[in-house]
Amino acid sequence: MNTGNGTRLYVNEVATRDGFQMESRFIPTEDKIALVDRLSGLGYAKIEVTSFTSPKAIPALRDGEEVMGRIARRPGVVYTALVPNLRGGERALDSRVDEFNIVMSASETHNLANLRMTREQSFAQLSEVIALARQAKVPVNVSLSCVFGCPMEGEVPLAGVLEWIDRFDVLGVAGITMCDTTGMAYPTQVQQVCASALERFPSLDFTAHFHNTRAMGLVNTVAAVEAGVRRFDMSLGGIGGCPYAPGATGNVATEDVIHMLQCMGYDTGMDLDGLIGAAAQLEELVQHELPAQVSRAGHRLTRHAPPADFSEIVERAKARGEGRKELQA
Repeated sequence: MNTGNGTRLYVNEVATRDGFQMESRFIPTEDKIALVDRLSGLGYAKIEVTSFTSPKAIPALRDGEEVMGRIARRPGVVYTALVPNLRGGERALDSRVDEFNIVMSASETHNLANLRMTREQSFAQLSEVIALARQAKVPVNVSLSCVFGCPMEGEVPLAGVLEWIDRFDVLGVAGITMCDTTGMAYPTQVQQVCASALERFPSLDFTAHFHNTRAMGLVNTVAAVEAGVRRFDMSLGGIGGCPYAPGATGNVATEDVIHMLQCMGYDTGMDLDGLIGAAAQLEELVQHELPAQVSRAGHRLTRHAPPADFSEIVERAKARGEGRKELQA
């Protein structure tokens, strides 16, 4: 395992879209805006603010236009949103998004279950969205789901993943996010897939997106870093999930991953204490305990007060030491 030596990594926050869409409680619009504004000052490269999917499909994000229109945009932060189709693309352009994030699956079964279309049907629809974005000079990122495995099909062949990346590359997209949608990835697989993609498509910006379903999100992140990936999706507090994988949990928690990477010597540009504070705000919004660890325990050098009777413990220890000296004399 390598040390970071100041290598610069870039962090994308997805809790406000990928996380909120899985919450049973609707997060009030004002609270969403306040959270995005708070996160904007913590060092993120990108924040996925919302989704322009039909409000009937994802009612939790039915306020997408208002949220995107009222956030305080900080220079240097890319404010992106999920765009599923042409109508969503038009709404996104009206809301002045900085980037379209479009989604399809590398697995045929998962694509049908999640998007109600075959992969070819999704690709045809997304090709139109990409054309709309290019006309408006808005960059497009493709989030490719189930790159590391499908909960219904099992293994997803690497050759097929690379073929889909190639087809989107030909259309002129700016980046590809390789998604471990249901937490099936493992480190050696991650290294192989990431290294293969980076070698074959050097002009694309690759992002890794890991869920922590089987407690391998952190180590998979390290594997991706060592394979050469420099951009990562993370979810504050670790919220999120997938409705088509029983037991699937949220993305790797932003504060947990940042804590690990900073300990290893990587430059994430992130404010860890600020993240811990934002996670406390998020827990109040979702009204349940977050799966993240660092927001509960603090960073590794967090100091804690000794026991209330510590001075008495010290005095008793000294007395025992003096008693031994007298016996030895």
